[in-house]
Amino acid sequence: MIVDSAVYEHGNRIDGPVERRGPGSFVWIGLYEPTAEEFESLTREFDLHPLAVEDAIQAHQRPKLDVYGDMLFLVLKTARYVDPQEVVEIGELLVFCGSDYLITVRHGEAGSLKGAREALENDPERMRCGPSAALHAVLDTVVDDYAPAIDGLQNDVDEVEEELFSPNRSNPAERIYRLQRETLQFRRAVAPLVDPVDRLARGQFDHIHSNVQDYFRDVQDHLIRARDMLDGIRDLLSSSLQANLAQVGVRQNEDMRRISAWVAIIAVPTAIAGIYGMNFEHMPELRWQYGYPAALLAMALICASLYRYFKRVGWL
Repeated sequence: MIVDSAVYEHGNRIDGPVERRGPGSFVWIGLYEPTAEEFESLTREFDLHPLAVEDAIQAHQRPKLDVYGDMLFLVLKTARYVDPQEVVEIGELLVFCGSDYLITVRHGEAGSLKGAREALENDPERMRCGPSAALHAVLDTVVDDYAPAIDGLQNDVDEVEEELFSPNRSNPAERIYRLQRETLQFRRAVAPLVDPVDRLARGQFDHIHSNVQDYFRDVQDHLIRARDMLDGIRDLLSSSLQANLAQVGVRQNEDMRRISAWVAIIAVPTAIAGIYGMNFEHMPELRWQYGYPAALLAMALICASLYRYFKRVGWL
């Protein structure tokens, strides 16, 4: 399905049917989950490489930059953070960039490129740089969308830290593991793009306009920062998981001390009552008038002393 298509001559959009133009013009076509039949005409018109076309139709590719003759084929991963479910929805965006065309193919929950196209159309000077300017606009939009997703992850990590060190006895291990998995998945979408964008910024390809290289370097800076932030979140979650396990161990030790203290206190009256429950005829104070109250008083005093001691050492 074609989402948008246009021809640009000398930086200005031309209304009318999309067709290839002469020097100073290029075609920008955006598609969403096209079928093989829908893509066939574009394959013939722009002489797209069949391997790249197959990847674009089937999707599920890793982030990469492939070169087929004078055509660049770039695979990008888009990201959107869904806060209620605490998941990162990963979409896929595949870009064909030639000397006089740019074709984008979106799959999944990939973000819209409408804003990127409109912003570039309002800047004819950059638009005159051709498909490389449009390629930068696409890359910049995708990488900028990483920031809100990272912020969403960071907010949830902050909540986990508060829960982890709160006085309540909750165990956020499952939540930490889930966030860690989403962070790793997100990083796999971001980190592989650093090298391809670096190659674009260095001007290793003939039809990447020299005036756009600085813009690619800016995208690379944002991409490296996103990768480093994800590395920090990943390390923080790993540390939080270890801290949570340590806290669980500490709480178990506290519970065992508390149980042991109460067992020791209860053992005193149990032992005294057990001794006097043997019903031997000759026992101290067995026939004494105050023997029973004295035994109860001894139990109470010893138990109170033990309780006071365990309270002082922190076992109760």
